[in-house]
Amino acid sequence: MHFNPYGGPAALVAADLVNAGTAGERLAGMVRNGMSIAALTEDEAARIGAWAERLRPVFAAAPEERPDLVNDLLAEAACRPYITSHDGKPPHLHYSAEDAGPVGRVRAYTAGGLAHLVCEAPDRLGVCGREGCGTAYVDTSRNGRRRFCSTRCATRVHVADHRARQLTA
Repeated sequence: MHFNPYGGPAALVAADLVNAGTAGERLAGMVRNGMSIAALTEDEAARIGAWAERLRPVFAAAPEERPDLVNDLLAEAACRPYITSHDGKPPHLHYSAEDAGPVGRVRAYTAGGLAHLVCEAPDRLGVCGREGCGTAYVDTSRNGRRRFCSTRCATRVHVADHRARQLTA
């Protein structure tokens, strides 16, 4: 499925932040999904980690609960879109001021991305259905029926279900 720039990569950054355990993993997720952030201070990494904890409930919530959660994030991020061009890229939207710093940029980017996704495809966010996993994901599959964070988790659940059926047969 194709998302607009804020609904796709920004929502993927949000999922990566929720799933990251270290500052390095947070930064890697941001860079992998197109953010131009070269480094984070310890304070910035900690503040982004706290923001990630605010993002997690959006992934775990029922689709009808997500708009209120994302509205709270948008209010806190104080998003105000404007058009910019940098790093050889064509004109595109930014949702934070140029001087917002990495924390402000991450907050605005992820809140804006989740807002677009919740409006366009609220069923495309989730938390892995395998007991004990808890990994957040954005469903980019064609049919939009993803229930697991990875093929590995899906296989584990399906194999366990199969073995349970074999025992009762």
